[in-house]
This record gives sequence, structure tokens and C-alpha cells, in this order.
Amino acid sequence: MKKAKIAIIACVLIAVGLSATALVSSSKGSWRTASRESASIAPKPDDTLEAVIQVYGASTWGWRGIFAIHTWISTKRAGDDSYTVYEVIGWRLRNGESVVRIEKDLPDRYWYGERPELLVEHVGEGAERIIDKIEVAARSYPWPGEYKAFPGPNSNTFTAWIAKQVPELDLELPFSAIGSGYVN
Repeated sequence: MKKAKIAIIACVLIAVGLSATALVSSSKGSWRTASRESASIAPKPDDTLEAVIQVYGASTWGWRGIFAIHTWISTKRAGDDSYTVYEVIGWRLRNGESVVRIEKDLPDRYWYGERPELLVEHVGEGAERIIDKIEVAARSYPWPGEYKAFPGPNSNTFTAWIAKQVPELDLELPFSAIGSGYVN
């Protein structure tokens, strides 16, 4: 009798899990066509002469987005006309590249259809000083050739690494930033 109850509970949990996965996967379409446009959160570089630092998080693609986010850091130095984005992208390993991506880009892109949330923002002279430290920390990330969605190292490990190296960033990642604890 006890084994039958356990089997029924297991079947129900599996059915719920499969249904949730199917629902999430089918409702979002393909990641290839998902929005990567600006969410219009960051100030336009032409509209602000000050230095800007912003840390973003957005739900991950597919079923993982039910409980996990992807995080990244965007910076703009005073007077610059573009932002630099610092993040880890796991699939870069397939091409033999470092997972660390540091490039001029839109600071607040949708993460494959998911609107980003602003986690931290610094603007002004203090931000300018912090940007140099972010750059050094990003380039000294200890796991540029590794990526594991769980338990890490992953995109959240990278953001947590920078936050640990640059305490002035004053960043506390949410629980959904799975992999951020890998740094400890």
C-alpha cells in the first residue's frame, strides 16, 4: 500500500513537471527568434554624459526560467557614446572561445524574450571609479574555460565574482541567481 502511494505521488509529480516544461517551452517559441531588443531601461548614452553602471537579471530561456535568472553588468564611462556589457555565455565553449564576453552592446537587452530587471545602478563620479575595478575583475575571472548551469560556474558565478572583487558595487544577487554561491 505504501509503495502504491509513493508510485502515485511520483507519477503526479512527473506529470506536473512535464506539463510545466511543455507549457513553458511551447509558449515562448524559438530562442532564435526571441527578442534581443533594448528594454529601454538604461539611459541613452547621448542623453547622459555621466558614468553609468547597471546590473541586470532576466529569467533564463525555457523551463529553467521558472526558477533561475541570467545576470550581466553594463557600464558606460563618462562621455562615452556606448555601453560595455560583461557577461558569461556558456555556449561560447562550443566554438572554443572563453565564456567571458566583454563587448560594446545594448546594456539592457531582453534575454531571449525575457525583460531584464535592474538589480543595481550607480551613476556619476563614483561609478567612473568602480568601472576600472569591474574591468580588472572581469578579466581575472578564474573560470573562463568552464561552464555548468548547476552548480556553476555560470553567468551568475561571473557576476558574483565581480561583486566580491568590487565591494563598492554593493550588489546582492537574488536567490534565483543560481550559481552565484559557487564563488564562495
